[in-house]
Amino acid sequence: MMASGGEPPATKVVLLLVPHMDASFHAALRGRFRVLDFFASSERSPLPAFLAAAAAAPEPPRAAIVVGAGLIPVDAAFLDAVPSLRCVTCLAAGVDFIDLDECARRGVVVANSGRVFSADVADHAVGLLIDVLRRVSAAERFVRRGLWRVQGDGYPLGSKIGGRRVGIVGLGNIGSQIAKRLQALGCTVFYNSRTRKDSVPYRYFTSVHDLAAESDVLVVACALNKATRHIVGKDVLEALGKDGVIVNISRGANVDQAELVRALQEGRIAGAGLDVFENEPGAPGELFSMDNVVMTPHVAVFTAESMSDLRDHTIANLEAFFSGEPLLTPVLPHSPVM
Repeated sequence: MMASGGEPPATKVVLLLVPHMDASFHAALRGRFRVLDFFASSERSPLPAFLAAAAAAPEPPRAAIVVGAGLIPVDAAFLDAVPSLRCVTCLAAGVDFIDLDECARRGVVVANSGRVFSADVADHAVGLLIDVLRRVSAAERFVRRGLWRVQGDGYPLGSKIGGRRVGIVGLGNIGSQIAKRLQALGCTVFYNSRTRKDSVPYRYFTSVHDLAAESDVLVVACALNKATRHIVGKDVLEALGKDGVIVNISRGANVDQAELVRALQEGRIAGAGLDVFENEPGAPGELFSMDNVVMTPHVAVFTAESMSDLRDHTIANLEAFFSGEPLLTPVLPHSPVM
């Protein structure tokens, strides 16, 4: 995965297509590259005009930095608009909004965040599960609303973490770290993945339905692609059962959100911990009043430490590309990224 011959400093032009970026991250990029920032001005041009101007410049951009969740899809139309691009760097592990086949056809290399966020997302997933089972957020609301003083010690009991059978959908970097944390808490771990992993001791299931049927908790940690869209649907939720809990820290569309809402409303599953949703920003209003549902606004990746690591990792990938060296975390068509 090399850029041919490397790039002289004068041609290190990078498109920045990220709406919110830490000032130190932005400064570090500008210190090394000539950055064309689409979101720099509140009175910015429409994206097509911005891309056309960048492509027509004497030194057009050779690389682009994009954000996850598909804010700006990297597809044939995008690549047509900036034909000089030869590298796309994603500030996330998931690259479902990037047409990897089209990039490969055009000789455009793609990099993602690799393992930068894996530990933080794993921590968040376990935190969501603990919150749902032990009713932490619900109990906090109970105290804040003054109900403890009124109702005394009659708050509903939570549930034990240890001894739970946890099925993980996707045993990549993030799924593996979730598994290690849950093992340490006394859980029994099962998994489903594209292929069996001989290096792990966990029981493998070929189907997500069968995994859910044997699990008390289902954690969704797989990449989003055509095969995994709505991989958790009505049949899987039914298999998980009325005492089951689902945690999703991957992509909202990995779960059929409408079916999940119905299952929660009808008591066909016991609870959910959700960091991602199908139509972000925002979450289904039906969930807002449910004490057995814990929600966060797609922030599992965000810690001060991870943002610092991401800055260094992104710059290293770009420097590798412009120097004609292999990318640190290349993503190929059909390669697992979670």
